[in-house]
Amino acid sequence: MKKVREANMKFRTWMSTTLMCLCATLALTIPLSAQDNPGHPHHKYKLMQVGTFGGPDSDGVVGPAFSDLNNFNGQGATIGEAATNTADPFAPNCWYDCFVAHAFKFENGTTTDLGALPGTNSSAAFGINNHGLVVGASENGLIDPSTGYPEYHAVAWRNGVLSDLGTLGGTVSQAFAVNDQGQVVGVAANAIPDQYAYGLGPCTTWFCTGTSVTTQQRAFASHGGELHDLGTLGSGNDSAAYFVNAGGQVAGISYTNATPNSTTGLPTQDPFFWSRSTGMVDVGSLGGTWGITYGFNQQGQVTGQSNLAGDQIYHPFLWDRGTLTDLGTLGGDSAYANWLNDAGDVVGASDLAGNQVGHGFLWHKGVMSDLGTLPGFEDSFALAINAGREIVGASCGSAECNGPESAFLWENGGPMVDLNTLVPPSSLHLRLAYAIADSGEILAYATLPNGDVRVAVLAPDGDCDNDCAERVAASESGPATQAGQATRVTVSNAPISGKGAKGRRPSLFGPRPASAATARRNVELVQ
Repeated sequence: MKKVREANMKFRTWMSTTLMCLCATLALTIPLSAQDNPGHPHHKYKLMQVGTFGGPDSDGVVGPAFSDLNNFNGQGATIGEAATNTADPFAPNCWYDCFVAHAFKFENGTTTDLGALPGTNSSAAFGINNHGLVVGASENGLIDPSTGYPEYHAVAWRNGVLSDLGTLGGTVSQAFAVNDQGQVVGVAANAIPDQYAYGLGPCTTWFCTGTSVTTQQRAFASHGGELHDLGTLGSGNDSAAYFVNAGGQVAGISYTNATPNSTTGLPTQDPFFWSRSTGMVDVGSLGGTWGITYGFNQQGQVTGQSNLAGDQIYHPFLWDRGTLTDLGTLGGDSAYANWLNDAGDVVGASDLAGNQVGHGFLWHKGVMSDLGTLPGFEDSFALAINAGREIVGASCGSAECNGPESAFLWENGGPMVDLNTLVPPSSLHLRLAYAIADSGEILAYATLPNGDVRVAVLAPDGDCDNDCAERVAASESGPATQAGQATRVTVSNAPISGKGAKGRRPSLFGPRPASAATARRNVELVQ
């Protein structure tokens, strides 16, 4: 399996990645009831782009996973961050490419700048609930004397009012998720020195470097503003809470001891499940010393990936009420899971036999099925699935993902369809779809012709009409023409173990070109 070029990324580089590709498109036979009606038309979609606050890009994939739990609320609002045109005062230790960025909320075609803590500071929104409570993180204007990096705190926006949630005694914290009861979870530093805190994750810190945190990081839960340390597994010193569901159950990761392993150079890390009645429960391992939580549902099921013995290969898992299941692969050595729905259907990507190429998969009732690729593409990875078993992700045109890349929708037993064919023609090219709501709304990354990045919001707009059907038919002959440059969306190869174990998670973006200075401030409906 080929490695891909590394990108300079902000907080989200905890996504460890290596590309997996396939050279043929597969038509699937999936044991799904939707297959009984293979002629059902796709939806066409209204396309809206989230503008910026004067800078080049808007960005929605934030937090420690592509969490469908918190990307949308019941009113269709979504959150993220967008660049301003203000130079970052903390350069070169910038939040992201040295433009100050602010958290946003997008709702009913309007983007609201949520602001940041007082000063010239960056902020990002990571989660939103059905009451409009938004959580995330903001710089506070101070420099951590032990690291030289800006400090940042977990924050919450309620009715437009920003609150600093503080820390557990250290200098940094982040709030990752919130439920409708107002329970907030995340990670916060205390004041106890810890040489391995930086390795928790991958990347539970704002700047994703080995020097941006020097004290213990602990999973926290908060209800009403006070942070409560959820503890750790075993004798571990560090943990982080990624998800909280409607029942107040929490999922995340924790070191289980304080002794570094020879294969990773770090203490053993396992996913955890937490509830008020059970406390923190070790989800377990598939034999290796490193595991990560990438999905959590309302049933309390946990999915992610876990290294096998030796920490050189990894498999996706599903944990359900104490039972850990190895989901296997599509014939290759390694695979990983990205998300699951409330029925326990899991999506991700896997090596194929030979380990040189790979494909997105759907795991349904014990069977892993290959989702194929878009016509003319070699690679695919599935990022999200909803209750209707609609799946979104991206497909790449080359083994290194250096060429064409398009967002896809898979439904009704396949094959996958290029999302660019289901929206009206525009200057945007949809590169990667990262969330899909049960109601059908989709979030995607898109690029403009100059390479600037936008969050795109797709809303179902009836069945595919004749124009839409013609675009779908035309795309079946090969990759769609791309409006944006192919240099911005990339895939990171941050190792998931000290030996550089393989694993591919879709990244955010590498450095923005200095010339990318123009941007639109307002949200636009693309006709």
